[in-house]
Amino acid sequence: MPCAPQFGEPEDGRVYPDRPAAFGVAEQDGKIALVRIEKPDVPAWFDLPGGAIDPGEDAARAVAREFGEETGLVVAVGGAFTWADQRFVNTEGKAFNNRGAFFDVTVQRTDSALKIEDDHTLVWMTPHDALTALRHEAHAWAVAAWLRSRGRAPAHVASLAPNR
Repeated sequence: MPCAPQFGEPEDGRVYPDRPAAFGVAEQDGKIALVRIEKPDVPAWFDLPGGAIDPGEDAARAVAREFGEETGLVVAVGGAFTWADQRFVNTEGKAFNNRGAFFDVTVQRTDSALKIEDDHTLVWMTPHDALTALRHEAHAWAVAAWLRSRGRAPAHVASLAPNR
């Protein structure tokens, strides 16, 4: 994996084990796919579809599987366009450092039988709105990189920088 920017401030005394992860950016009609996640006792949030890479699975296969599980979309996975790491604590109190690969994906069709994550809802949002809505800085940074690669980044995106 190429050198990736690190996001997320660590909490003192907490260990953040590395966890390989893969996420995708799918565009349709000028909007990108996000998932709205609703868990008990915490405010809802937005993420890019994706997640942890299972043992024996490669990143491209993981992002395709995660897209199906979270959104019910079948996607064709293109190349990884950037990498970014994100420290975070999940709703169960477990800390991780997602070592994320971010892929271009293309929606092929919907298959509702694939969707198994009932607390995830597919939402289409403009990339510019996603920059501020996404929970993780690494996801927003990846969307900015995706926009820049297409020559569509707003002027303020150039100022986005990871914390080191």
